[in-house]
Amino acid sequence: MPTRKAEASWNGDLKNGTGKMSFGSGAYTGAYSFKSRFEEGTGTNPEELIGAANAGCFSMALSADLAEAGYDPQTVTTNADVTLEMVDGDPAITTIKLNVEANVPDIDQDEFLEIAEGAKKNCPVSKALAGVNIVLDAKLNS
Repeated sequence: MPTRKAEASWNGDLKNGTGKMSFGSGAYTGAYSFKSRFEEGTGTNPEELIGAANAGCFSMALSADLAEAGYDPQTVTTNADVTLEMVDGDPAITTIKLNVEANVPDIDQDEFLEIAEGAKKNCPVSKALAGVNIVLDAKLNS
C-alpha cells in the first residue's frame, strides 16, 4: 500500500503567525492560523482535517462491512464533531463524534448499529486515534 504525504509550514509566533497545510496529492492546500484553530477565524485547522479523515475512513469501512454482511449500502454520509479543549493546561482532542446517516435497504436498526460500531472500531484512522474517545450517532434512513 502507498505511503500518503502531507505538509504543513508555520511562519511567526503562535498567536500572530500563519500557516499552510497541503496534501501530497495536490487535492488540498489551505491556510490556518491561531484564530482558525482556537477561536473562530478564517481557514482550516488540524482538527478539521482529523475529523475529515476519520469521517471518510469510517464511511468507507461501514460501506465495506455492510456489503460483506450481504447488504447493498446506497449512501453513507458521515460528519465528525472534533472537540478540542484544555486538559491539564494543554489543548487536547478529547472526543470525536461521528454522526452517520445511511440508506441501506433490508437491514434492521439493531444490525445496522452493530455493523456501524464494528466499522468505527476497525477503520484505520479510528485505530490511529485510539487515545481519543470516539462516539457514534448512527441513523438508518428508510
